[in-house]
Amino acid sequence: MSTAGRDHATVDALAARRLSRLAADTPGAELVASAGRRDNHTAWLNHVAPAAGCAHPVKLSGTVYRVEQSTGRITDERHTAQMPDGLIYTACGNRRASVCPSCAETYRADTFQLVTAGLVGGKGTPATVAGHPCVFLTVTAPSFGPVHAHRVDSRGRLLPCRPRRDETACAHDVSHACWERHREDDPRVGQPLCLGCYDHPHQAVWNMHVGELWRRSMIAANRGLRHLEKLTKAKLRLSYTKVAEFQARGAVHLHALVRLDGRDPDPNLSHLTLPPPPGVSAAQVALLLRSAVSGTGFATEPHPYRPSGWWIEWGAQVDPRPVRLAPSDLDDGAEITTTAVAAYLAKYATKATETAGHLSTRLRPDTVRSYANLATHTGRQIDACWRLGQRPGGWDPDEWSTSWGRLWRWAHMLGFAGHFSTRSRRYSTTLTALRQARRDWQRDHASPGPNADDVERLDDGEDTTEVVISSLHFAGIGWHTTADALLANTAAAQARNRRRAAREELTTTAG
Repeated sequence: MSTAGRDHATVDALAARRLSRLAADTPGAELVASAGRRDNHTAWLNHVAPAAGCAHPVKLSGTVYRVEQSTGRITDERHTAQMPDGLIYTACGNRRASVCPSCAETYRADTFQLVTAGLVGGKGTPATVAGHPCVFLTVTAPSFGPVHAHRVDSRGRLLPCRPRRDETACAHDVSHACWERHREDDPRVGQPLCLGCYDHPHQAVWNMHVGELWRRSMIAANRGLRHLEKLTKAKLRLSYTKVAEFQARGAVHLHALVRLDGRDPDPNLSHLTLPPPPGVSAAQVALLLRSAVSGTGFATEPHPYRPSGWWIEWGAQVDPRPVRLAPSDLDDGAEITTTAVAAYLAKYATKATETAGHLSTRLRPDTVRSYANLATHTGRQIDACWRLGQRPGGWDPDEWSTSWGRLWRWAHMLGFAGHFSTRSRRYSTTLTALRQARRDWQRDHASPGPNADDVERLDDGEDTTEVVISSLHFAGIGWHTTADALLANTAAAQARNRRRAAREELTTTAG
């Protein structure tokens, strides 16, 4: 099965489990009553369609106005009380598959389109980028202490975790050797061999500064790019998109797609994406990135617990791999295809700290003790963030505005305060543009169905000088009843399956 197929299967499995739980908790009579208490059940389904698959839809109440652009005159107004359920439902938009599979699948698909556009063109990006040298770069965190690991050989056979001839114990009387063969789903993978020896404060600080470390690495790479410009006598630029992934040990590492572009020497035309000189290869870009990453490091500002600060640098595992357009017979294992890398980045854009065994909302003084369990690995990471993020003397909300206060504010993310999916300005389109294009398409292709007057249709897609202005306020989260949730989610799942079947039929026909 392809990577994209596995991603769809994972989302479907999460959605199916949620539907089965809802069905188990919902009597058949309640479903019938929920479907029958409305004059037009189809109208209700059309009304909730934008959030039908969402696990935690946001409910909005208020008034929607139609206003003439030229005069400002209100030509029509409609209160949500006149709509089904007296509310407007909108999807929560959570990107985590463990929280809302439906919204996460939308985010994954948008990220896939964004990455693919930067690889082969489209959505405002010229098709010539398909011939640009491109590198898939993976950079990891350094070691903060020995952890259990899943290891395999070239044939896929399991290897001992940490074989050591000298099994001397540490100061806590714990051996730093492990001869067990851990499977990938073993809960011990990523757990320290000794909690006392593991440097949890350093890892928390590293997570907080990984964004700055990446910024400095790209500055170093652009300095190295000046040497290539002198050799080729052409203006060059590095464009990238990247995602952050939590390892099982709770440290962040980055996957980045870095593309070499040419640029016009005229400052007024520097926004154009041009092909680079033909003499520059992806292998040269990979060497440039490896050198920039390996030579980048800095010390943090002083902290009361560590006046000299912590040293921030990348780990020893640096993997720059050239990206090719399509599979070839000459596969040396050092390259990756455009489709595979786009699916890979999109998949990790929907994951976060659940990989490390932790999932919570933002922590407060009255909730942090429930998670800062010193007997667990993630508990110690949260405790380190909480302690290092506050000034000596106790909790003070004003400290959140300081640099170290970010550790406190982002303790629920194990110190990582950056965005999980970012890109450079010239890489490709934006997620905002993709979402707007989807909304426009849904508006233009919306089917009112029977009793169209009962369905919210804010714009009929025709050319008009009117704009829609909404005055809405928050009215809650979630569906009215479990039966409503089951009916809406089932309709969304059926619609998703129909769209997937149509795509597969088009792909088969084109093939």
